[in-house]
Amino acid sequence: MAITATHATGLMIQRFDLEHAASILRREGLILAPTDSLWSIICDAQDPVALERLRRLRPPSPDHPIEVLFPNLDTLKRYAPFLHPRLETLLSYHARPLTVVTRATDSLPRPVISPDGLIAARIAQDSYCQQLLQFYGRPLASVLAHVPGTPYPTHFGRVRSDIIEAVDYVAKYRPREATNLHPSVMVRLGENEELDFIRE
Repeated sequence: MAITATHATGLMIQRFDLEHAASILRREGLILAPTDSLWSIICDAQDPVALERLRRLRPPSPDHPIEVLFPNLDTLKRYAPFLHPRLETLLSYHARPLTVVTRATDSLPRPVISPDGLIAARIAQDSYCQQLLQFYGRPLASVLAHVPGTPYPTHFGRVRSDIIEAVDYVAKYRPREATNLHPSVMVRLGENEELDFIRE
């Protein structure tokens, strides 16, 4: 089927967007982009300098830690090879965006890995994040572009101006389109291998 001019323009803009975002990520940069949950601040998950910038801009909390985005389950398991089958099943079938807290290898730097060796990992479902992860070729660290006491950033217009000014690039992909209304569901394996939902 032939691509119309409108579709062709959209594809070119998105390709340029991905290339520009990736070039920023390679230079210890921060980008602001929509995800499968809410608008978030994103950086290279293996870049200590970028991670420190991310942590200073938006300090993580127990409810909203720095999350690591992966393009698929196989890639996630390279960094978290001990992922429990119950969590793996949830990742495969859960309808809403899902973050799992699981033990990781030491190939990711702090503050992505907690002192007890855990990461908050998510398989990206959003098309922009998926394409950026595939294009960039490395896992990405993400934290909500949200300040406590303010509305969740369901679209670009709800991101505070101080956050916009602090990042190095803002994704051009669907700025007015609303994402999900809430953060991702977060789960870990508790005692007796029971599922413990930290955030619902």
